[in-house]
Amino acid sequence: MTDANHPLPVLPTNGGSCPSCQAPMVVQQFERQLNGVVSLDICFACQGIWFDEFESAQLAPAGILELFRLLHQHHADLRQPWRDVLHCPRCRERLMHRLDSTRSGRFSYSRCPQHHGRYSAFSAFLIEKGFVRQLNGGEVAELASQVQTIRCSGCGAPVDIRRDNVCTHCRSPIVILDHDAVQSALENFGEKATRQQHVDPHAVADALVANERARSLKVREKRNGWLDDDVSDLVLGGIETVWKLLKR
Repeated sequence: MTDANHPLPVLPTNGGSCPSCQAPMVVQQFERQLNGVVSLDICFACQGIWFDEFESAQLAPAGILELFRLLHQHHADLRQPWRDVLHCPRCRERLMHRLDSTRSGRFSYSRCPQHHGRYSAFSAFLIEKGFVRQLNGGEVAELASQVQTIRCSGCGAPVDIRRDNVCTHCRSPIVILDHDAVQSALENFGEKATRQQHVDPHAVADALVANERARSLKVREKRNGWLDDDVSDLVLGGIETVWKLLKR
């Protein structure tokens, strides 16, 4: 894993315009499987990552952890909503919305029809790589008594967890980023990068609830019926908590 105090360098912002906000994306290098590096284009304001074709699959375990560190570094950045129409930073074609599934849950992304790549939200990337686990009914009920409404980590739609146990938009289950899921995913990648220790998953959930209680959750309806950016994303909201556990 790359040392957290000495990450791979951030290159000049020459990776093209963000598919949503059109601002220049930051180019960051990550370790590639076998050898070399993968250069990813990232928009922290939109919390999105542009993967050229096959780049996501080419990331080495150490590269995935470095990206995880970078997402943790920016987890508290103000998130701006994506535009309804996204454009490929390579050819400017309109991106096509897609849904995919893993054992961790469903996630959405936007793909270039010319196969130049795809644009994924931070949460979608973490779901794709298996850094999450599904909450059981009791945990959802406990969370609902304090948080009420969350953002679906699969597609970004609001979910009233007092009423629904899955996203009514994409049918994704309620998932949370947690230490055991991170450990399991790293072992699947062939790299045990964390200490072998048992961490009570409820401790992660409790810490996340405490973080959410500290926020002022102002639920305001947007023009398209989705809630504003004060609605919580359990996956992104857990990055800081899990990162602290990984660094013990």
